[in-house]
Amino acid sequence: MTRADVIVIGGGANGTSTAFHLASRGVKNVLLLERRQLGAGATGKSGSLVRMHYTNEPESRLAFESLKVFRDFRNIVGGDCGFEPIGFLQIVPRGYEAALARNVARQQRLGIATEVVTPGRLNELLPGCRTDDVGAAAWEPQSGFADPNATTFAFAEAARRLGATIETGCEVLRILTERGRVVGVETPRGRVEAPVVVLVPGAWAAPLLAPLGLDFGLVPHRIQITIFRWPAGFTRRHCVVIDAIHQSWFRPEGAATTLIGVELGAGHADPNAFDEGVDPEFVATCRNALAGRLPAMREATMRGGWAGMISMSADGRPIIDQIPSVAGLYCMLGDSGTSFKTSPAIGKCLAEWIVDGKPRTADLTPFRSTRFAEALPWHDEDNYGGQGLTISR
Repeated sequence: MTRADVIVIGGGANGTSTAFHLASRGVKNVLLLERRQLGAGATGKSGSLVRMHYTNEPESRLAFESLKVFRDFRNIVGGDCGFEPIGFLQIVPRGYEAALARNVARQQRLGIATEVVTPGRLNELLPGCRTDDVGAAAWEPQSGFADPNATTFAFAEAARRLGATIETGCEVLRILTERGRVVGVETPRGRVEAPVVVLVPGAWAAPLLAPLGLDFGLVPHRIQITIFRWPAGFTRRHCVVIDAIHQSWFRPEGAATTLIGVELGAGHADPNAFDEGVDPEFVATCRNALAGRLPAMREATMRGGWAGMISMSADGRPIIDQIPSVAGLYCMLGDSGTSFKTSPAIGKCLAEWIVDGKPRTADLTPFRSTRFAEALPWHDEDNYGGQGLTISR
């Protein structure tokens, strides 16, 4: 192609969701460009939690709007996203009971099915769990997890059915501008003209932003996940859990294994050269965290793991915006690896913004790119122990 109405850069869940929603809104000439294969970045390595619980309303709203899509994916998008509504628990330490109650009340006002549960009820929802260190927990019976690759492939196929073009193995080398507005992109296959570009490249954003004079303080991080086979006698499939005490998240995978990630990240200078395997010391950290909540898992067998690259903004929250200094340039950047669960709503909001002139599904003002220049970085009053890495997927 040499011309498009909208070019989407990045073939993860957010890029394919945006392409689908643009095409479903009647944009005929949508072109998605992915440097490798669909889901090759953070999406394909995601733990793919689908939960509503955040310590702020804007992200909970995006997650709730996305849940509506995950629950009716076959009718809304087509295909299978692999969504399993097995329930979700958010566990917090002592001292944060009031903060959790306020967050749950905020989510309930949005219409989210959630409730505060006492440590005494935890063993009913998560049999065999340790409860003596728990302050409180929140339970979401309609949440769970999905298949990140299946979701991405289904969005892409739906976009194709509606007329979008998706090209993989085609890296965007440069975003082209003239007189302060987007005019297209440059690729190894040539120039493609377009008045609108949507930038959702994950950890590969910096080389495209720098020539435009844009620096949002994005830092790539190598994030890991470990898989454990359940030990003998552990037979009941557990729910999805984020454990703020052990700074970890875990969920079942298949019939007899558990995925776990721990909220640790290492800044990495080159997303094009990193080890996709899991580090031995990380395995030990994950085992301790998992056993700290489910003591039986101390005897679990490690069955593998992987690492992927995410991008973090300076305050750990996404940047979703139309860049004021570059007309026609939209972006979703620096999401800290949390945006799989919100990708249906993010794609829909970006499509609304491009087609209608403003997002209608949710207010994206809190995610604006200018908040750092305004000295107003994101801060959640009702957090669970600091504003550090928040990479629970």
